[in-house]
Amino acid sequence: MKADLKATILYAEDDEALSFLTIDSLGLHGFKLDHFVNGKQALKAFKTNKYDLCIFDVMLPEMDGLEIARQVRMTNQQIPIIFLTAKGLKEDRIEGLKTGADDYMTKPYSIEELILKIEIFLKRKFISNQPDQGVHFIGKYKYDHDNLKLSINTKTKDLTQKEGELLYLLSKNKNTILKRSEILQRLWGNDDYFLGRSMDVFISRLRKYLKEDESLKIENVHGVGFRFICPL
Repeated sequence: MKADLKATILYAEDDEALSFLTIDSLGLHGFKLDHFVNGKQALKAFKTNKYDLCIFDVMLPEMDGLEIARQVRMTNQQIPIIFLTAKGLKEDRIEGLKTGADDYMTKPYSIEELILKIEIFLKRKFISNQPDQGVHFIGKYKYDHDNLKLSINTKTKDLTQKEGELLYLLSKNKNTILKRSEILQRLWGNDDYFLGRSMDVFISRLRKYLKEDESLKIENVHGVGFRFICPL
């Protein structure tokens, strides 16, 4: 007997055996997957239907996962995107994160780990369940954590969920050192080399978004972590 529906996921993967295993396993855990074997079909479905999360293989016929993500991010910054990449292709992982993905899995992957990542995103673990959500002022910026919107003057930037979680964590610990391992455990659920590379991509994004206020700085503390310099 299947569990109650938790979320609807857009899933693009052309490997038949892997797709069957993933759909069956996630279905037993209460997730509904709309599965497509090529990128154009997946993008069309995204534009037509409502989804809670996306899982895209990088290598897909007709349109690859990177391009789907770029198209998705043009209209929706908030929906979590997880990439599936061939083992060892770290270039795909970094490129995927640069296009707006929130996380990635390398093949062959653990179904249990995939489920954990999905649930972390859907629950917005460690961040969104905090009682002091809402609007926060970060230097000259206003950050609406509930809606993942970062504003300065008349400009507003929609953040992805992972970008928003990282900014929130840094801002709640401003002017103090946050260890790399602590950030990775809180936001990614693990601490390893490749996840650390992922985090560096997100740190670079936030630096770019915050550049209009020169009083703000995300400072590297070599060998330890980061300090978010922010006026009190």
